[in-house]
Amino acid sequence: MDASVLILLLLPVIGAIGAGVSRNRRVADGVAVLSVGIPLVVASSLAMRVASEPTTRVAITLPWLQSLKVPGLFGYLLDPLAILLLTVVELLGFLVVVYSTRYMGRGNREHPTDEGKPRHHFWMLLFIASMTGVAISPNLLQLYVFWEMTTVCSWALISHYRNEASLQAGFKAVLMTVFGGLFFAVALVILFVNTGSFDFAALDRLTPQLRSLVFLFLLVAAWAKSAQVPFYTWLPDAMEAPTTVSMYLHAAAMVKAGVFLIARLAIANYHLAFRSGLLVAIMAVVTMLVGVYMFFFQDDLKRLLAYSTITHLAYVLFGLGLGILGSQTGLLGGLLHIVNHAMGKAVLFLCVGAISYTTGLRSITELRGLSYRAPLVSIAFFIGMLTITGVPPFAGFWSKFFLLSGAINLGGTVGWFLLVPFFLEAIVAFAWFLRVGHHVFFGEVSPAASAAKDPPLAMSLALIVLSIMCLIAPVMGLPIINLIRF
Repeated sequence: MDASVLILLLLPVIGAIGAGVSRNRRVADGVAVLSVGIPLVVASSLAMRVASEPTTRVAITLPWLQSLKVPGLFGYLLDPLAILLLTVVELLGFLVVVYSTRYMGRGNREHPTDEGKPRHHFWMLLFIASMTGVAISPNLLQLYVFWEMTTVCSWALISHYRNEASLQAGFKAVLMTVFGGLFFAVALVILFVNTGSFDFAALDRLTPQLRSLVFLFLLVAAWAKSAQVPFYTWLPDAMEAPTTVSMYLHAAAMVKAGVFLIARLAIANYHLAFRSGLLVAIMAVVTMLVGVYMFFFQDDLKRLLAYSTITHLAYVLFGLGLGILGSQTGLLGGLLHIVNHAMGKAVLFLCVGAISYTTGLRSITELRGLSYRAPLVSIAFFIGMLTITGVPPFAGFWSKFFLLSGAINLGGTVGWFLLVPFFLEAIVAFAWFLRVGHHVFFGEVSPAASAAKDPPLAMSLALIVLSIMCLIAPVMGLPIINLIRF
């Protein structure tokens, strides 16, 4: 198993270097695809092994740090929660690299250049390795190391086009996420000084006051990473990045790191305060309402999806907050939504990328009648839309069902106080996305949409696979989640 973990971590890094220095773009594409394809197979194998052996942990203490007397500073932890995120990271990482082999090229009408393609592969593969590290970290210290590595990679990827808008977006993203990272670092210091440990479960060894303080600091870090109120503004601006970056970093990977941190803490610590869970849930509801309000002012399809991502990350935190408050059903829904949202939002981002690839536009008002020109993109978009808005039998329905059930099961004033705005947000989001989808894909073909067509094979394959995943994601996710010991 050690060799498998090394493949997961090192092969994308080696591939990043190979693709980054290659002068032949086809060779760079081949190296990049191979460097994420093999880890995907390895991750699938590990997922099946973890099902029969739920927890595997190997820890390494560095000789020059033995004076700290902390057993196992570095290593890996393969448990169901790690496999849940690892599955998303590896599958979507493979699909986005395959998609980018054609998207990043001269055929892209929005950005008709293949300059910087090796650089894109370099940072994307490095990012995939960093997210793998986040998923399998055995303690908070190692998670923090990989957490900051994702920040550096995201800075480079958001700024990929190197124009004024993308450079400013990259700077804003790194500034706000590093600010949250400072709270993470302070929380680590407080935790170690008082417990001598970086374990996820070490919060339970603190006094109630310190436990609440450390959890709050880690929650601020998660809010910043996952673009929650009050740190949400960096994510819509980050849509200046290539759509491949928007899909992977801002729907599937980087923003999931924040909610993953809170999931680790919620599962590992049994004595988190009621007020801590209430704070998580209330701020999640506030973020949902702010995000859905911003829907009404968006004409750029990618910015609309960015605000939708913000609200759906709040769904995950809502479920985790319900879990801390005592609702195991709500916690189940939050964890399941990590997978379900990733599949639905990934296909939506790649559909928008396919639209801009052929038309050069992302404007909702200028695009109309796309279903006549790009039937595959149209079908995939509506599958993604029905997934994230929670229409059965698509994946998003099941996690929303668990979240609603969790709030009802919680009962009392708190349960209904949290349930009503969550339910209203779900209704408004469905209505607005239906309106946007109807406008963009039906009616008379607009001049801007006249050049639209289904994308090349590599891009189309990614859309087809993700559309299928929008149906079967719960079949993958629920067995993994059911292995988690709450």
